[in-house]
Amino acid sequence: MVLEKTDRFWKAGLIEKNKKALSSAMIILILSIMTGCSDDTPEVSEIEITQQDSEVYSFDNNDSADVERIAEILSDIYEEAVDTNTLGSLDIMRRMVAVLGENGYVAVDSGNQIDMVQAEQAFDFCKAVDEKEIDELTIIVVMEMGIRKFDLKTEDGNVNIVRGYYQYDRNGSLQNRSTVSYLADFWQYTEEGYLIFEGSCFSDESYILTLSDTPEHTMLRILPLDEKCREYNRKYILPVGYEQNNLFLCNWSEDDFGDVDFYDLFDRFYPMMHSQSVPYMADENLGVGAVYQVPEELFENVIGAYINIDCETLRSKTTYLSELAAYEYRPRGFYEVEYPDIAYPEVVSYTENEDGTVTLYINAVYPDGNMSKEFSHTTVIRPFSEDSFQYVLNEITLPEGDYDIWWHSNRLTEKERENLYPKEVYGGT
Repeated sequence: MVLEKTDRFWKAGLIEKNKKALSSAMIILILSIMTGCSDDTPEVSEIEITQQDSEVYSFDNNDSADVERIAEILSDIYEEAVDTNTLGSLDIMRRMVAVLGENGYVAVDSGNQIDMVQAEQAFDFCKAVDEKEIDELTIIVVMEMGIRKFDLKTEDGNVNIVRGYYQYDRNGSLQNRSTVSYLADFWQYTEEGYLIFEGSCFSDESYILTLSDTPEHTMLRILPLDEKCREYNRKYILPVGYEQNNLFLCNWSEDDFGDVDFYDLFDRFYPMMHSQSVPYMADENLGVGAVYQVPEELFENVIGAYINIDCETLRSKTTYLSELAAYEYRPRGFYEVEYPDIAYPEVVSYTENEDGTVTLYINAVYPDGNMSKEFSHTTVIRPFSEDSFQYVLNEITLPEGDYDIWWHSNRLTEKERENLYPKEVYGGT
């Protein structure tokens, strides 16, 4: 794994995490706001090159005119999106990507949720890198409020990147917010169909904060993906994801729910069911633990909407207060946060079973770790109607045996909470 493991953080060794990664993530988050230097995105032979002290190539100065042309191409769609308040929606981004492709540009969306257009140009460029030929390529990454424009040039197997970030102004013009240039010290086209590259870019702001250049990671899916896989992913997997829950991070079935944390699932399922955030919030005082009693009907209805579990089993895996007909609920607090840059799920194939269930085969794509498959899992879904379904089971399929999803934090145990929260307030303050 590319990432280096360190001692897990926070207090007195009770919760270990990656302290170095947390501070680094906070710096990168600040830098992304200040400079735009951090990229938030996720069958040529595998390519991986390491470079040091190589000469940076220069590009000609036609960038401004090119960006103006791109803004003109996107103008009608942009104006419609602003009028209908749909800027950044999947439909708008899909149309933007498509029209760029019609005008000869290689383009994809920032979340890798839309097939890249003019992808053959990207394949050709990867081949040129592999064969140490001279070639150039421009890739446009469509974002909610603008674009990223990557100008790539290769010679002798080296790849130079000029990355510009452009944001829409009030008139719909694309204004440059930052431009950086760097040599790729990591370059790889993976068997999962992703182009991954990274390098270190320099800016005055980042150097003041870190006394070093800022790493930039980019992962762009070149290989097209079955649209049905994308639909299944958007409907069933992405709404839960990997953040602050372990539904897809452990093995379980309807016969044995294993280590599934049902409080985390309540946090994920409640917004899916009610289209609003969970009303039970952590206390504003970080040293105080908030405790709530959630009525049994509410808690069981939320969990039961997406998991086939009987009340007795659910109550045995939670803290159930029979005298109050309620579940004791403690929201995640300061000591249960997770590393902010985590993997995202991508359904890569599926099987529609005779019993009406659907088996989804999923890769965890981890841009910050330069991994197009950090781990894989199989998840079975039981659809009932257009808006109703249940999760049936999950199984980690790669890696085999022991594995460590290091960026995930479990909720505190009762003993850990006692040590960290000497004071708990029912209902919050």
